[in-house]
Amino acid sequence: MKNRILFSLIFLATTLWGVNLSIENVDLDAGTLEIYMQNDEPVGGFQFGLTGIDITGASGGSAADNGFMVSTSATTVLGFSLTGGTIPAGEGTLLEVTFTGSPDEICLESVVLSDPAGSALDATIGDCYAISSGCTDSSACNYNADAVEDDGSCAYEVDCAGECGGSAVEDECGECDGN
Repeated sequence: MKNRILFSLIFLATTLWGVNLSIENVDLDAGTLEIYMQNDEPVGGFQFGLTGIDITGASGGSAADNGFMVSTSATTVLGFSLTGGTIPAGEGTLLEVTFTGSPDEICLESVVLSDPAGSALDATIGDCYAISSGCTDSSACNYNADAVEDDGSCAYEVDCAGECGGSAVEDECGECDGN
């Protein structure tokens, strides 16, 4: 029994160790998104690319809180401290990125993270942000709360079979979709 508990603790410790980066709070109209970081150890520097957009700037978050200098190009964000500062273990917004473009998908790529000594840290990258389309009219019976873009599929009537936008009708005998 003690061996099982010890094995479970070792497994959990090795599974949870590392750094996770993900794209959060995308606002296409404002041209902003946040890079969210969960890190179990201090981070001394970072670099990553974003596909699908043109980066116009990056600021704030734990990078700013810990005195990191941040530099951007149209595709890449780089952050480091000139004084040897680090981002301590924890989780939260690493920084907010501003961008231009009308993407169908935004992805993190080419992520490089280092510890305070400059050694590489293993990183896990979250899913790409994909623009979801569907019915954005909340009064429609097929409203999609996750849709960002209206695809013209809104339906407003439910047929006799209970299907939103369906084509079933009652026949002369009062049977739904009957002969």
